[in-house]
Amino acid sequence: MISVTSVPQAIALAQQGQLILLDVREAGEVASSGTARGAVHIPLGLLPLKADPRSPDYDRRLAGKPVAVFCAAGARAGRAVALLEQFGHEAVNIGGFGDWCGCGGPVQHQA
Repeated sequence: MISVTSVPQAIALAQQGQLILLDVREAGEVASSGTARGAVHIPLGLLPLKADPRSPDYDRRLAGKPVAVFCAAGARAGRAVALLEQFGHEAVNIGGFGDWCGCGGPVQHQA
């Protein structure tokens, strides 16, 4: 179990490949601002299908490592963490995308 207590720590762990970044914002939000480099994007509304290992729609990119979740400001990320934990994932809310950017986290934009 990895304890993530800050965005700078999440940035470092993501760069080391020790955790999965999950962006739960809507597609339009990601299209307009980009996302954390290497993040898996699953809108919160789809997460119940994608996070359940018993679901045929399970997204295997969520397996095997702790998941650091962010959204625009942190509220949706909190709901996502609760859902992920229900399905047995280790997860932590790292707040909003602005927090990621403000701490120098790398950003990627859709092509």
